[in-house]
Amino acid sequence: MPSTSTKTASPLWVIIAFATVYLVWGSTYFFIRFAMQGGFPPFFLGAVRFIIAGLIMMTWCVIKKEKIFNKKDIITASITGILLLFVANGIVIWSEQTLPSAMVAILVSSAPIWFVVLDKPHWSVNFRSTATIIGLIIGFGGVILLFSEQIGNIFKSADAQAKLPWMLLLVVGTISWSGGSIYSKNRKSTSSTTVSSAWQMLAAGLVYVPVSFLHGEYKGLHLQNIQPHGWMGLIYLIIFGSIAGFSAYVWLLQVRPATQVSTYAYVNPVIAVILGIFFGGEHISLTQIGGLAVILLSVLLINLSKYRKEKKAVELVNG
Repeated sequence: MPSTSTKTASPLWVIIAFATVYLVWGSTYFFIRFAMQGGFPPFFLGAVRFIIAGLIMMTWCVIKKEKIFNKKDIITASITGILLLFVANGIVIWSEQTLPSAMVAILVSSAPIWFVVLDKPHWSVNFRSTATIIGLIIGFGGVILLFSEQIGNIFKSADAQAKLPWMLLLVVGTISWSGGSIYSKNRKSTSSTTVSSAWQMLAAGLVYVPVSFLHGEYKGLHLQNIQPHGWMGLIYLIIFGSIAGFSAYVWLLQVRPATQVSTYAYVNPVIAVILGIFFGGEHISLTQIGGLAVILLSVLLINLSKYRKEKKAVELVNG
């Protein structure tokens, strides 16, 4: 992903980056579970995934002779990485062991709403855009509709009340992700996107290590006992989920409005459902099809006002 110091970027690169975040991150829920089923403990998985991905990216930066040591940038990247990849991502991984994936997907999809609430510098823009606000509400409603059948089963279960603390914890994780993303976007960095992403992953990966020890994950862990599909899941998460997906996300935050970038949270559950249909033998109902349509409509609405402004700006320039 080419680095940029401005708020403009090639439309082609923007499309590629959005496609990467939409498609790849929609599949990471599947591969996280895949890796854990293969024998990787959750926090150990996070440590290995982000440390290896960060080292690979940092090595590439060194080969390209980029400046990697800037104290201010490292501190900013470390705070961002811990908020996004450790707090938010770690809560998702931890919660998936207790909560059904449908409930996790719904609570995580509230991220776009928190983006608008926490992005104070852009309140005057976001809250004046009717299309954006309606799109956010419709999108969240679409995700609920998509998983409405599973939600009913969750609240009918005997341990429904026991799941409430985990649901609240997921809300905290979602706020952490949104807040960390906005913090990163509003902090100017002299480092390239690749360098920033590498430091973010390394910082998060290193924090995962002591947490994994505290949870006793290293006791009885033998790498030779990890199943082949566990290694396959880890490799996918490193290459696609971290290096490709996260780098694209960090870059998009620098060149597009946060509300636009946050639409990944609505699209990812769609990709997860589609993967479940094709690879998990799951079936899709008319209600779910309706939910998919509503979600896609919301993404269109959220982007509509921005597209109109850009079109008007182009027309003014061309006279």
